[in-house]
Amino acid sequence: MKYIKLCFRLLLGLFMTYAGISHLTIARQEFVAQVPTWLQFSPGFTDFVVLASGVVEIALGLGMLFLWKKKALVGALLALFYVAIFPGNINQYVNHIDAFGLDTDQARLIRLFFQPVLIFLALWSTGGWQQLKEWWQWCCKRNVS
Repeated sequence: MKYIKLCFRLLLGLFMTYAGISHLTIARQEFVAQVPTWLQFSPGFTDFVVLASGVVEIALGLGMLFLWKKKALVGALLALFYVAIFPGNINQYVNHIDAFGLDTDQARLIRLFFQPVLIFLALWSTGGWQQLKEWWQWCCKRNVS
């Protein structure tokens, strides 16, 4: 099981690093389709969102690949990132936006169900569940005081 988790961690790391680099280069316009319409205040801001999310993806991807001792922290952050970008996927589906070969509502809908799988893999392959639990307990203690 240890090696299966390692493989998924490395795959996620490679995928995220590639996706992040793509944000900054070859697929920059495609990623504009992922920015929710309610967040597109101006073309410049939309481009900033694409570039900033690309930088975050590169950092998370490299973290998955190289920060072995902090894998639970990186996995939890990656899972939260996947949650944060989910509205972009919903936006693409609801507004029928073609990008990344997703040119039918059925393809866009299927993609929505893939996001929870990515969240699960980020947490499962790194032990990020425990990190999220610790954060939750910390937040609850602060709210009680």
